[in-house]
Amino acid sequence: MVQSVELLLDDAADAEIRRQWELLAQAGVTSRAAHTAETNRPHITVAVARQIWPRIDRTLDEQHFQPIPVRLGGLLIFGKRHPILVRLVVPTEPLLALQRQIYRVVAPCPGVPATVRPDGWTPHVTLARRIPIPSLGEAVNAVAHDRDFPATVVGIRRWDGDSRRAWQVAARGEEHGR
Repeated sequence: MVQSVELLLDDAADAEIRRQWELLAQAGVTSRAAHTAETNRPHITVAVARQIWPRIDRTLDEQHFQPIPVRLGGLLIFGKRHPILVRLVVPTEPLLALQRQIYRVVAPCPGVPATVRPDGWTPHVTLARRIPIPSLGEAVNAVAHDRDFPATVVGIRRWDGDSRRAWQVAARGEEHGR
């Protein structure tokens, strides 16, 4: 399974992405809306590994974190055989710096893919996965009319796919988010 470090969005951006998930579902496209687990929420994945060691969690928990304004932009499609529809997060220096910082912490862990290296990372929020090719046009059409919108990264969490649980990490100013 996979483990990751993810950036969480403010309430307004979270609600907007969830609205887009619903638009996709209404168009007959299996979106993230179909996943009703409490841990399912819009996020930006900044690091992934096959296993993230407990000592890495402690290091992440010690990181100083301040909210970062971002802009959610246009649609992208990743993959060919099993397309993934995402909304681009427009890269900014503060966002890229945070991703580099987190990547350096997670990089020693096993199974870190090239797609999260700072020179290969594309910041995005996933809207739908494994879209059947014949449904790809409908999926894009369902959310293509939506414009870019501002958001704020308000937290950092860890996801453990083996135990299917998520928890807050990093410090916000002097507070810890756990």
